[in-house]
Amino acid sequence: MMFGNSDYMVYMVIGGILSFIGMYVSNKLKSKFTKYSQIGIRSNLSGKEVAEKMLNYYGIHDVKVVAAKGMLTDHYNPLTKTIALSEPVYGARSISAAAVAAHECGHAVQHDTSYAMLKLRSAIVPVVKVASMGQQFLLIGAFMLLNSFPQLMLITIVAFLVTTIFSLVTLPVEFDASNRALAWLEDSNVLQGEEQAGAKDALHWAAMTYVSAALSSLVMVMYLIFKYMNASQR
Repeated sequence: MMFGNSDYMVYMVIGGILSFIGMYVSNKLKSKFTKYSQIGIRSNLSGKEVAEKMLNYYGIHDVKVVAAKGMLTDHYNPLTKTIALSEPVYGARSISAAAVAAHECGHAVQHDTSYAMLKLRSAIVPVVKVASMGQQFLLIGAFMLLNSFPQLMLITIVAFLVTTIFSLVTLPVEFDASNRALAWLEDSNVLQGEEQAGAKDALHWAAMTYVSAALSSLVMVMYLIFKYMNASQR
């Protein structure tokens, strides 16, 4: 038996609610990004120029700012020491571009100052890659064999728990990067007045995508633990 009727319904309800929250947050982020990408800034700096200015301020001279394809594909790579800015950010002179560029620089500053949570997240990446491989197959097998081989559910819980821990560790990393970005944007006068408020709003919704992912992961682990405990007591 793969799923009991009640198991299936609970799983579908949880999945539906979490999917709705994730879609809402994702759509809200895209809406905010689009809105603020249409508003220019008084400093007239491009995303690339904002990133380079912030790196220079913190005395970081070994990080390159490069262009990346796509939208919302911006990221900092600690291995290559590059800040990749997406097409709507790299050359744009908008609130969104400045906010995103400064946020990614926030990660570079974290790396340069050996920020503890970033070091922890980087350290567990190899384990997360292993744990995330075949999670869905483990999940299906765990439910199919829940009564005859509950130990498989325990293995599945461990795999999901690893990715959940990663999601939770990611939260302070992302919030800290945004806080560093907003503080620098204000102190440097790159953004002024309502521009700063717009950047804060955009970065808030960017952070909410990580909150949504962490919540989804945490709820799933709690549900799997509940199922395992139920099966073990039979």
